[in-house]
Amino acid sequence: MLLKISIVVIAFIFMEFVAWFTHKYIMHGILWCWHKDHHNPQLRKGFFERNDRFFLIFAIPSFLCYLIGSLAEGYQAVLFIGIGISLYGLAYFLVHDVFIHSRFSRIKRINSRYTDAILRAHGAHHAKQTKEDCESFGMLIVNRKYFNSRRKI
Repeated sequence: MLLKISIVVIAFIFMEFVAWFTHKYIMHGILWCWHKDHHNPQLRKGFFERNDRFFLIFAIPSFLCYLIGSLAEGYQAVLFIGIGISLYGLAYFLVHDVFIHSRFSRIKRINSRYTDAILRAHGAHHAKQTKEDCESFGMLIVNRKYFNSRRKI
């Protein structure tokens, strides 16, 4: 059981680095055409953003891990990788879409140094409406400077 939990936790943590890399080099690179409406609200048409397509892209590896880990004999560990990926997806949805952007509901602001740092880092990222010169591409791992910043949230 400890091994299974460890696999889930490691996959979850690894996804923060996958998300950072994808955000910096794919979303702000070759697929900027999908991501730009997330930075520029005037480009949005309706509730959904083109950026929401990335949800499906990230769901595919998780789905495949569930499938392989459940059906292929000897590959049960892959199932727990899929669970870690999908738990990261859930955390991303709750932190990014619900908490930071309030897309699905307005939740009461959580007052802590960590959540304030997340909001500052994300605000610094969205300070640019272009794909160049952005900073802070991660979500859960926040640069120390945002903990010490006095920027208004």
